[in-house]
Amino acid sequence: MKVKANRIRKWKRAASRGVTLVEVLIVLAIMAIIAGGATALVFPQLKKSRVKSAVLSAGVIKTAAQQYQQLEMAGSSTCPTLKDLIDGKQIDAKKTDDPWGTPFKITCEGDEITVISAGADRKEGTPDDVKDDFKDADIKRVGDL
Repeated sequence: MKVKANRIRKWKRAASRGVTLVEVLIVLAIMAIIAGGATALVFPQLKKSRVKSAVLSAGVIKTAAQQYQQLEMAGSSTCPTLKDLIDGKQIDAKKTDDPWGTPFKITCEGDEITVISAGADRKEGTPDDVKDDFKDADIKRVGDL
């Protein structure tokens, strides 16, 4: 009987002793590996979603610029600016920046209006610039840069 009582006491002590530092460190290491893997999977999707958002916003601004030219300017060849669109209540003043915090740029060549975002590097004329007429292949290309 005495042997059984000693075993029971040992099990109770083992069960109540808590968690060792090594066990905590192992759990933290496992959690860090999982978080690192999740980040590696999510980050490229975040870049592509920003590019998609920029394309959609540029399309909205392009539509507003076309409407502004037709309504306000009565077919004038003057290219509207973001300030013109805001003053003409075509777009909201809070929606003139791309996902990277840079204002969109409106350019006009003849009757064609193009809306451009400088992209993640915030510099115009670089490969990561985003235009309103991007296709899925262009979005993937810029998102992978």
